[in-house]
Amino acid sequence: MSSSGLNMSRRIRRTPYTDRVEQHGVRGFSVVNHMLLPKAFQPSVEEDYWHLREHVQLWDVSCQRQVQITGPDAARLVQWMTPRNISRARVGQCMYVPLVDDKGGMVNDPVLLKLAEDRFWLSIADSDVLLLAKGLALGAKLDVSVIEPDISILAVQGPKAEDLMARVFGEAVRSIHQRDAKALADFGIDFNVSMIFGGQIKGERCRLFQIYSAGNFIESHNENIYFQIGEAKYGKPVLDRVVTHATTLDEAAKCALISMDSTLRSNVSVGLPLDLLVYQNNSLVVSRFVTIDERNQYFQMIRSSWGQQLKTIFEGIADPVWNAQPESGDNVLSSANRQSAPVRVALPENLSTSDKLDAAPLQSLAQQFTDAQH
Repeated sequence: MSSSGLNMSRRIRRTPYTDRVEQHGVRGFSVVNHMLLPKAFQPSVEEDYWHLREHVQLWDVSCQRQVQITGPDAARLVQWMTPRNISRARVGQCMYVPLVDDKGGMVNDPVLLKLAEDRFWLSIADSDVLLLAKGLALGAKLDVSVIEPDISILAVQGPKAEDLMARVFGEAVRSIHQRDAKALADFGIDFNVSMIFGGQIKGERCRLFQIYSAGNFIESHNENIYFQIGEAKYGKPVLDRVVTHATTLDEAAKCALISMDSTLRSNVSVGLPLDLLVYQNNSLVVSRFVTIDERNQYFQMIRSSWGQQLKTIFEGIADPVWNAQPESGDNVLSSANRQSAPVRVALPENLSTSDKLDAAPLQSLAQQFTDAQH
């Protein structure tokens, strides 16, 4: 650590990644929130800059500590600390929230993550926000808990970030398969996992990957209108018939929910809640996200109206016409002049053909055939 210009003490905390950072040749550290922050790897700032612009870098930013505020008065405390209106923040949404003092001076400029209606994370810059929040909560006698959770962040940055993460996820799946697949097989359980991973970096195109249980992955292109994982056979026909390249995001969201409703009705192992996220290309923000449960008004409308519409369409389709005369032209399923007959397969020679056997149930025939083989 002497080469970094820092004299270590208990006042400076190492991160869970410091040992590996040193092994990879870090050339110096800074200190943020009493914790080490790697600041350079290449001989010059320009080399580090161009490597980041052209490739991918993994940075230890554990020093960007999290301050967790929970409890009935959590939202009140967070709002008290920032001039930005957080009342419209949705669960799962991030917001930039400058924190100010009583004179309007900047105390910190963290990113807020709303985890629940009564649970918030502040991902902070370099100042003791934990102590500030504790002091305000104590002075105002707010019903909250303020702690620093044990969260250590890694930042993956650069134009090749998505490719790296897709490979990392794939290798993780292969590693878990090697470790657990045999044990699961002993209990009659097949190892099967798949995931969808995607995002967008500013200035780059939006990218989406499907990662398979074997650990390999494919990326979406013009030929791939959609990716689907999990229970696919019930809802897939709806997607195949409706979704095209011209489908709008709102129409795609509606179709996805109809597809999920088909799956929910046909497979009891799939159930609510559902998470729906709609991302607009180049927006660089998640503006449409909702967790759907049995109380969601729109999904309940889909569940009832989709079934009714299907029944109406079904009843409007004519019944088939059997053994139709040649002059018949509508809804003909079979014609009188073109009769078909089922294929009849002769019984094996070692199987009895007694009169009683002709009327035997199918299971009895199968059992008799099995006994004859033995």
